Amino acid sequence: MRKKLSRTKKIQIHLIYYLCRVLKGKRMEFNALTAISPVDGRYHSKVENLWKYFSEYALIKYRVFAEIEYFIALCEYPLPQLKNISKEKLEELRQIHQQFSVENATRVKEIESVTNHDVKAVEYFLKEKFEKLGLEKYREFIHFGLTSQDANNTALPKSIHDALDEEYYPLLQQVTEKLEELAEKWKNIPMLAKTHGQPASPTKLGKEIKVFIERIQIQLAQLHAVPCHAKFGGATGNFNAHHAAYPEIDWPQFANNFCREKLGLERSQYTTQIAHYDNYASIFDALKRINNIILDLDRDMWSYISMNYFKQKIKKGEVGSSTMPHKVNPIDFENSEGNISIANAGFEQLAAKLPVSRLQRDLTDSTVTRFIGVPFGHTIIALKSTLKGLNKLMLNEPAIKKDLENNVAVVAEAIQTILRREFYPNPYEALKDLTRKNEVIDMPAIHNFIDNLDVDEKIKKELKKITPQNYTGVF
Repeated sequence: MRKKLSRTKKIQIHLIYYLCRVLKGKRMEFNALTAISPVDGRYHSKVENLWKYFSEYALIKYRVFAEIEYFIALCEYPLPQLKNISKEKLEELRQIHQQFSVENATRVKEIESVTNHDVKAVEYFLKEKFEKLGLEKYREFIHFGLTSQDANNTALPKSIHDALDEEYYPLLQQVTEKLEELAEKWKNIPMLAKTHGQPASPTKLGKEIKVFIERIQIQLAQLHAVPCHAKFGGATGNFNAHHAAYPEIDWPQFANNFCREKLGLERSQYTTQIAHYDNYASIFDALKRINNIILDLDRDMWSYISMNYFKQKIKKGEVGSSTMPHKVNPIDFENSEGNISIANAGFEQLAAKLPVSRLQRDLTDSTVTRFIGVPFGHTIIALKSTLKGLNKLMLNEPAIKKDLENNVAVVAEAIQTILRREFYPNPYEALKDLTRKNEVIDMPAIHNFIDNLDVDEKIKKELKKITPQNYTGVF
């Protein structure tokens, strides 16, 4: 006898059947909830501007930019066949890349579905535009003498250059400015240092923050010093077609000027069909080093919070734990650390892979370069999370003071150093016997030790003035 289904079970079955009918043969509409990558999903709002530099749309737009500016440069040289094109027409051409839209990119993709070649599709798209502008006579000078990599390897470094200037550097500056603010605010806060996780010679909280500022600034200067190099030299880097058509022109010099003046890039002088990618690797490595500094900062701030040196500002309505109501977790620093680990893995892969290509080229770089936006995205997410975490910090000075008071043995270094100055016999060993014990050493014990030293009263007074709070050195 067949078992009778409950009403609830029947509803579940009908719901599943309905969903299957709705979804059968139908693609689900894309949104943040259906994205595979968290960069395009959960964290989309944090990286929403990166599409301007690293999306498929952006790659097409930067190719269009390179092709149009190259054509204009040929006109301005001028090539004899192009000398009669008016400046007004050239400005109309510039409007194509300056006003490039998603609809334009969609048209390029439609052409690509036929050509099965992305850069050729850009060329055909521009030929359509030339016809609309009444420039069909000159359409064969689009992509003149070039190979696809002359478009790709100018578009890509330009997109990286722009992303750094317009997105990365301003955000990193916000982080360093916040660190500068905190370093100044807490410059006079004595704090117990920890080496190997154990109490060590006291320091100042502001100085410890300045350590990270200096590290970032040094690596940032190195990143700024790496030029974005472009490859621009024809099919195998020798201007073969250019020279065949116009042997009287100094094409390397023309290309140098074009890359520098029109694109803001330096041109590699001797190339195969593709860019060397060595400077790209330098940029990725520099970004990775800065990321590691931010990660180090994240872990230190996480540790200070766990030591109760910092409390965190509480936002009404937020929950720290699904079961423990009291918790205020350092999630921003944890989020940053996690995203940096993903970003650095990506930068590591890019830096290792891109400079390597078979003979005059293979196609592996084409797929790999489309991944560049992903580690950039996770880097931006990490920096924003770190900045958010820094803005939540509230100094818990009583906890810092208490930790110093509970670890007065750290002044032993100062005492033994002054005793060395006074030629006192075996001062290190004497302080070691006093402090290296599994028992609490307090200030009375330290003063009692000083009273029993065979030194002048003046030296004893000098030694007794030393406390964990004032033994912080200079910087």
